Parts: sequence; C-alpha cells; structure tokens
Amino acid sequence: MSWRGEIIRKLEADPQVSVLILGGGINGVGLFRELALQGVDCLLVDKADFTAGATSKSSRMIHGGLRYLENREFKLVAEALRERNRLLENAAHYVAPLKTTIPLCSWFGGLLKSALIFLGCNLAPGNRGVVPVKFGLSFYDLVTRKHPKTPRHFLTGKTESLRATPGLRTDIVATATYWDAWITQAERLCVELIQDARRANPRCQALNYVRPQGCQNGGVRLQDEATGRDFVVIPRIVVNATGAWVDKTNAALGLRTRYMGPTKGSHLVVDNQDLHRALDGRMVYYQYDDGRVCIVFPFLDKVIMGSTDIRVDDPDTARCEESEIEYMLGTLRSVFPGVNIARANIVFTFCGVRPLPRKDTGVTAIVSRGHSVRIDEPGGACAFPVYSLIGGKWTTFRAFAEQVADQLLARLQAPRKCGTAQMPIGGGKDFPSDPGRRTEWIMRVAQKSGLREARVRDLLERYGTTAETYALSAIVEKERPLKSLPSYTVGEIESIAANEYVMHLDDIVCRRTLIALLGDARGEVLRELAGIAGRVLGWDQTRQEEEINRARRFE
Repeated sequence: MSWRGEIIRKLEADPQVSVLILGGGINGVGLFRELALQGVDCLLVDKADFTAGATSKSSRMIHGGLRYLENREFKLVAEALRERNRLLENAAHYVAPLKTTIPLCSWFGGLLKSALIFLGCNLAPGNRGVVPVKFGLSFYDLVTRKHPKTPRHFLTGKTESLRATPGLRTDIVATATYWDAWITQAERLCVELIQDARRANPRCQALNYVRPQGCQNGGVRLQDEATGRDFVVIPRIVVNATGAWVDKTNAALGLRTRYMGPTKGSHLVVDNQDLHRALDGRMVYYQYDDGRVCIVFPFLDKVIMGSTDIRVDDPDTARCEESEIEYMLGTLRSVFPGVNIARANIVFTFCGVRPLPRKDTGVTAIVSRGHSVRIDEPGGACAFPVYSLIGGKWTTFRAFAEQVADQLLARLQAPRKCGTAQMPIGGGKDFPSDPGRRTEWIMRVAQKSGLREARVRDLLERYGTTAETYALSAIVEKERPLKSLPSYTVGEIESIAANEYVMHLDDIVCRRTLIALLGDARGEVLRELAGIAGRVLGWDQTRQEEEINRARRFE
C-alpha cells in the first residue's frame, strides 16, 4: 500500500482529528508545523500540490515592505523585518541578504502624495524622491538597530550610481541602497516545514491532491484525486488557509463569505547576460510612471522581474497575459534604457494571486498586505468553527502561524510547548553560513562520501545540511548525471520522487526543483525525468506519457 493509501486507511478507521488545515501554501504549512510542535494532531490537505498556488509564484522576496510605510503599516513592516532577520538565521540555506538599489529622479518628489496617502486618501502612489525614501529607509534601520543582520542604508550621487550600474537611466539625481533578502528554494522550504512537522509529531499527516467536497455527518468529506475515493474526517476545528480561494473553499463547506479581494502579480524570468551583469548581484527597485513599484534582480544565472497588480474574480483563471508581458518589458526599458531585452530572452513566466482582503478601492497598491483571521462559528452544516486566514506575506508566515496557533490552542485548551522564533527549518539546521565553515563542511562531506567537492557544494545549495544524509547514502551508479540536464543526477531525482510527496511530474519540475523556473523543462528533460520518477512511483508507459503531456505547459 502507498503512503497515501496508508494515511487514508488510518483516517477511515479513526476519522477524529483536532485540526483540519485546508491549503498547503506557506500559511497552511507554517501553521501545520507550529501546531505539530505543540503536540496537536493535524491533517493538512491541498486540492493540488503543496505550494502550487501563490506560494510558488511570488517574487521570491523576503522583505520588510518599504512601500507599506506610506499606508501607515508600521507594525506590519516592523514584524516583517524581524521575521526577515529570523529567516536569515533559521533558513540560511535558502534565504540570503539582497543588496537593493532604488533609482531616484528627484529630491522631494512624492512628498505631497505620500502625505495624503498616509492620511488615508485613496490615491495611487506618486514617484518618490530622495527625501521620502530616506525617511522609509531610516525606519528600516531603526527597527533592526538592536539585532542588525544587514548593513545600514546609504545614498549615492548620480555619477557614481551610473558608473556602478551600467545601462541605468541617466536622469536620476541619486540612488538609495539598502538590504532586504531573497529566497532561492521557496517551494522546498515548505516541503521541509512539512517534514519537520511530521518528525516532531507523527500524529500529524499531510496529503496533497485532496479536495474538500462538503460537510457530512459532522465532518468534512474529502476526495483523493489519486483514487477518486471519498473519505470523511471529523475535526474539532477547520482552518481555511487556501489563500485567494478562501471564499470558494468556504462555499464548498456551505459558508457564504466575502472575505477576499485578490489581485494577480505576473513575473518574467529572463536570460539576458547584459542585464545580469548590469545588476551586479543587486536588485533594482523602481517605480513606473503609473506609480506601480517594480523589481528586477539576478536569480542564479537568470533574472526575475515583476510584477503586475490586477484584480481577479476567479483565481483559477489567473494567467500571465500578453499585455502584462509588454507592460513589464516597458517598465524595464524605463529604468534600463541602455539594455535591450528581447522576447526571446524570456524563458519562463508565472502568475501568483495575492490573498488580499476585500476592500472597496480602485487602488490595489494601498490594500493592506497584513494578515488577519475571520472566524465562522459552528452552525448549519458545519459542526465546527472555521478559521479563515486572510492576507499575509511570505516573509511573515511564521509570525502569522504563531498568532493563529495561539488562538487555536486556547480553544483546544492545550498549552504551548515551545516557540519557533529561533528554530531552524530543515536543512537550515547547523548550516555553515560563514564561507570558511562552508568550505570545511563541503570538504568533510566530500571526503566521507567519496563525492566530488563540486557535487557536494551543489547539494548543499539545494538541500542545506540535509544534503549530508543524501551524500553519505548515495549509490555510485545512481550518481550519474542526467543526459538531458547534467546538473542533476538519477539518484537525486529518485530521492525526490520517493520521499517528497510527489504525485505528478510537474511536482518535480515546478515545486521540488527549479527546473521549470530556470527554463529547463524541455521535452527531452521531461521525458528523462518521467522515466526515472516512473520507476520509483510505478508509472507504466501510458502514465509516463500522460505526465509528460501534463508538464509540457512549463516548457
């Protein structure tokens, strides 16, 4: 019997569970780990793969939210900065500081508009000059002054700025530079959170590709995509962590809610070495003529740029449209007129739907990026309370999970056993952040495992310190590189397929690796991966072809 079948069989035998979490994005997964560590039995399910929604389609920024200060969200920015610094420590294998430069075309521009927005006026932001940006960055430094993890901000004059960033627009008066952070393997961090939770509390289970079908006999009827079979679980509490889908999920439970006002953000992944060199390891954070804040930063050997902010009624229909591609290329030309970006340079596009609260305003930029909880008490078909998680940012997932967990623990009359503020995640445990210690770690593991140091370095970057377990158990003949993608090995893909909740080929190329994001999901790669994963997961030739066709949309 498969691991999925075994979990479902146990739930059919004993359907009682303290907390049912619907939604396997970062907020649901973060809460899953938080509750597991407190000894609470949970079941986490997602109608698709874990992280398949906005979690895997974000800008990959771990940031305080500089522009939120204009909306008086000082508490949110302070919380985000603290959580950013915690992730720099607890997930150092995936989260690293990112030097960020803001081109500024005036000294006092935007002061009046910023003041009016600060006072509550429903206005689109204006182009901000040196003075308002200086105020915001000073707040950044103030919040983190006692436990700084990044350098303080500074201003640079026009001449030096243009020398440091070739191709940048020449009508600037100065640039401001500060540090936030970025995350490489966002999806893998979520998998590690699930694995940490299950190790800490074996009574907690997680199932992807399981969809809520409605309420039945005091419980929730769930359907397993793999078999089509239904089963019922009886929770004391349901947490709706489905992000932009919160209202749709509540409707499936028989609740009529109008909590969400989602917007979509599209992004481009670009392969252009002139732009990559011009950025020189930093992010450029800039404002377009319409007031929209945009970003462009190097992501490994590619460049990520974005994003749009467009209201959507149905998150299932959100796609990166042609008009958005043209818009983003236009914004880039406005800040880097000296760098030519062709359509052929775009290797991947993605579109995430932000789980924003409903707000009657025409200006999406001023809608809060904070988080909150709405509670629907038992009634009607629901014999249990439903806690709907609204909003949230990747950066603040741990704090949000901690706050929600405390509410649930109070309701369950269960004590908090531990905090997670200083707790490493997955391969972040004992991660050698210092370059010297990292070299020592690589040399030690290479010597013990017999793998080349370059290979151990790649594994450390992908999996953090958990790479040591893989390296020491690696079978020599399975460490042969893939023919179509030599940066991965057969054994590595087999390990992912066997141990990381994989149901489909696109789980591997999109949410267990960076293969699709970096534009490497080519036909020959998909075919080789399908063969390897198929041997582990029991896919016959027909199923392998189905999986290849399903994943071809990411070519």
